[in-house]
Amino acid sequence: MKPFLLLVLLFLALAMGQESGLAQSKPDLVGTWKLVSASYTTDKGKVIHNVYGLNPTGFLTYTADGRMMAIITDGGRKPLSVNDRVSAPASERAEAFATSVAYAGRYTLDGDKVIHHVEVSTMQNVVNTDFVRTIVNLEGKKITLRTPLFSRARLKVTQELVWERMN
Repeated sequence: MKPFLLLVLLFLALAMGQESGLAQSKPDLVGTWKLVSASYTTDKGKVIHNVYGLNPTGFLTYTADGRMMAIITDGGRKPLSVNDRVSAPASERAEAFATSVAYAGRYTLDGDKVIHHVEVSTMQNVVNTDFVRTIVNLEGKKITLRTPLFSRARLKVTQELVWERMN
């Protein structure tokens, strides 16, 4: 009787894990995702919306062979005054850099976490580091990823990004 009960409990645990909406394998993530929204939540519980301005643009791609790429740009970015990013005025280049983030590398899954192993980035300081994202929700064509607590503008925040599958 005990082996049968253990088998039933194991089956129920597996079934509940699959219904939780969390990624079970790389195929759940593979594809290109478009940014829907981004917000911060402070360590005091205050939610800050539009952290990339109104109408930000972002794409997140996961490949079947374990590679990933992410890019997010603030909404309302101004174009450079010239078509050469090197000869554009320093203030325009600084603004362009401050209103965008991009990185790429490998990724691995660990339970409800996807770990981005950064190999190249617009911010050299994060190369050869890992970005851990908790998969808060994965249902249908939407995924919600949350960062661990970090410092931003003298606040302790987590960031929550909602993405919609494009393909």
